[in-house]
Amino acid sequence: MFLRNMWYVAAFSADVKPGKCLARTFLNEPVVLFRTASGSLGALIDRCSHRAMPLSEGHVDGDIIRCPYHGLEFNAAGVCAHIPGQERIPAAANVRSYPVSERDGLIWIWMGEPEKADLRSIMSNPEHRDPGWSWRPYYMHVNSNWQLLVDNILDLTHVAYIHANTIGGNPQTHFNADMSVQFDGEKVTLLRKMPNSVPPKTYVAAGGFKGNVDRWQMVEYRPCGGNVLRVNAGACEVGTGAYEGRRDNGFTLLNVHGVTPETETTTHYIWTICTDAPRESGVPDMLFDQFYETICEDERALEAQQRRINDMPDMRFVGIASDGAVSRARLLLERLHENETAVTS
Repeated sequence: MFLRNMWYVAAFSADVKPGKCLARTFLNEPVVLFRTASGSLGALIDRCSHRAMPLSEGHVDGDIIRCPYHGLEFNAAGVCAHIPGQERIPAAANVRSYPVSERDGLIWIWMGEPEKADLRSIMSNPEHRDPGWSWRPYYMHVNSNWQLLVDNILDLTHVAYIHANTIGGNPQTHFNADMSVQFDGEKVTLLRKMPNSVPPKTYVAAGGFKGNVDRWQMVEYRPCGGNVLRVNAGACEVGTGAYEGRRDNGFTLLNVHGVTPETETTTHYIWTICTDAPRESGVPDMLFDQFYETICEDERALEAQQRRINDMPDMRFVGIASDGAVSRARLLLERLHENETAVTS
């Protein structure tokens, strides 16, 4: 299942430099992203209209991208601007272009009907531009369906087991957490509180905690904002006001998880880790390195799931008590897909 009329994170801004292009597949469609000499972005179907040569094999020259096979040139709008050896350019030579936008260090792409692309719906990630925060970008090509990644982030009880050596902690603490799920028809919000709990080693290293802590985990998922999940997590010393918003004595991690389908069984995982810990403390780099290992643990688990699903595609999932946020998100995605299909059928 794919949703087309929504924004997706296509790449980091730094991935597409002036005069360069980047080939990626989104929702089973090959796309070439490129940046013109003036810095503008283009996103075209990665197929020359003449003989199907991938445009990503060509060259960006000024404001156009040139096919390497016979030299046809296309601008960022997909208009064929030049065909060597002839003056008349048939309209059929034009290629499909995709709406793109750039903000907060991310490139966003709209794979659906262009007239429905509303820039106001793109989720803001202010930590990427706040000088009080440090962040680091990561890209992973994950061999699993995109919805498994969404499930994984919305059910954080897996942290106790998959991440036992990094951010995990006591399994009973995770499964007995004070958990609430809110759903407003467009967004799923998961909040987990783990008061007076033993901090995992990553938290001890980052916060210098000497005893138990009050931990929190909050996940916000609004698919139409770019299929991004924002995870705010951290810890403070017990009883110092973490759950009332007083968190200066602890530390906060914020993860921006861009989940962009490539095919039915592969996903572009474009994510960042952010923290408000002082740069001079050395804590941000330590957290970034350790959290990368955490996400690698997720990647291995997700790919193992997908392999078994591929082996036994007709077997269904069984729900358990901790699936509240996952179930809400799945229902929301199904409703969005039904609405989109009804309009286009």
